[in-house]
Amino acid sequence: MEKNQKPIGFFDSGVGGISVLREAVRLMPKESYVYFGDSKNAPYGTKTVEEVQELSFKATEFLLSKGVKALVVACNTATSAAIIKLRDKYKDIPIIGIEPALKPAVELNRPGKILIMATPMTLAEKKFNNLMKKYGNNSGQIRPLPCPGLVELIEDGVISGRRLEDYLRNRVAFYMQEDIAAVVLGCTHFPFIKGTLSGIIGKDIPIIDGSVGTVNQLKRLLEDENLLNLSKEDGSVTIYNSLNNDKINALGYELLKK
Repeated sequence: MEKNQKPIGFFDSGVGGISVLREAVRLMPKESYVYFGDSKNAPYGTKTVEEVQELSFKATEFLLSKGVKALVVACNTATSAAIIKLRDKYKDIPIIGIEPALKPAVELNRPGKILIMATPMTLAEKKFNNLMKKYGNNSGQIRPLPCPGLVELIEDGVISGRRLEDYLRNRVAFYMQEDIAAVVLGCTHFPFIKGTLSGIIGKDIPIIDGSVGTVNQLKRLLEDENLLNLSKEDGSVTIYNSLNNDKINALGYELLKK
């Protein structure tokens, strides 16, 4: 098989990274994709940096065994904790990560607070704090909003309904008394609950995630490396999960179509 015909690998702590994968399929339908969700060890956001690094290396080795030509770390927590080490070890393959889409939120220049919804580890990592400094948080405009337990809800297939609504209302209640400029979804699981969140905070408030920017960067790297698949036929998507049960596999393919 020619190198440009090989699949692109994606991994996440569970089904969340499928929000990035679906953007890739939309932008580059001729490519084939192999996705690995580590739901057995989800969420990564409550683990130590060392644990996340170890799991990230295992996921990478699994995808390399499937012959991938590029790797997308479709997990904010794993990107923060492991991407530098991954790039140091695997120098022969393009590796793309994801980070909270803070820049486009700031550039909206809307009055009020920018809420960054993410896992506790993502918000505690140096990479995120550097991002906040880069876009100037002297005014306190940017407010980290840790969301423990939300990844677990989505992993259980709870992407709508009363249980999710109650969780989100409780998370954002304090900020509903102020102007909200935008909400940045700093976890790849969270785009799946975007509709419910919008209904709670108001449909006029922008909700931004980093999927599109990550996939655009992926395409640029593939072009630079002459790795784009030039086939006339659409590619395939294969989803694996460390739980390896029918329920989680079906959820993965269902979310891909959302």
